[in-house]
Amino acid sequence: MNAKEYIKYLLSIESYSFSLDEIAAETGGSSNSLKFELLRLSEKGEVLNLRKGFYLIITPRYSSVKKLPIQLYCDKLFRSLNRNYYVGLFSAAKLYGASHQQVQRDYIITEKPKLNDISKKTIDIRFFTTSNWSDKSIRIKKSDAGIFKISSPALTIADLIHYQTKLGGVNRISAVIEELAEELTESDMQELLTWYPNRSTLQRFGFLLEQFGVGEVFQEMIYSELEAKKFFPVLLSPKSEEKPGAVDNKWKVVPNVKLESDS
Repeated sequence: MNAKEYIKYLLSIESYSFSLDEIAAETGGSSNSLKFELLRLSEKGEVLNLRKGFYLIITPRYSSVKKLPIQLYCDKLFRSLNRNYYVGLFSAAKLYGASHQQVQRDYIITEKPKLNDISKKTIDIRFFTTSNWSDKSIRIKKSDAGIFKISSPALTIADLIHYQTKLGGVNRISAVIEELAEELTESDMQELLTWYPNRSTLQRFGFLLEQFGVGEVFQEMIYSELEAKKFFPVLLSPKSEEKPGAVDNKWKVVPNVKLESDS
């Protein structure tokens, strides 16, 4: 079996990616000969070298955009890397139907150490790391290529708030959060509150829900969790040169940025 035949086999079982080690084991080809064969297939637009030693199969359906949806290959990629991951932030929001903006970039959250972002002509993937990894609040969803991991709606909102300064600020994420709030459930929120360590993010979470006039039950759940512990004033939008002063709301969130519609 040569590389082209193996790729045809993968497509027959709805698998859209492969590692160099995998195809070498299945075809018995040498690394150099395979790289040459894959280079020719890449020049024809049939495969795409995503990162060293890992390839995507570009089917006719996706040939015009020359990329695949992240959910078709992320699980196989991270199994090859032996790393924990989940689809998060705007990518997760989009898969939950909260796609306020057309986001061409994909977002993955992993454990440390951080992976290098992938930026090619058609592929744009940003990797974020968390030092507080938990298997809770991570959902398993099905794609055409099998399963993939994605943050729950509650964790997606928390992550959007936590990483807001790297995502364009609170006004870029606010409309997405408002839409995502419709996907929240009590069990999802309760699960998040059993382990999530960033109180300042939870304060902003509750404050934003209150500002949007949504999720009163979830506001109460967050506030009960905060009230059981000490929490201190924080800025809605973190800025290193600015410190929170007096605050007159129960969340102790200083609205240092005016919330605006991003429609």
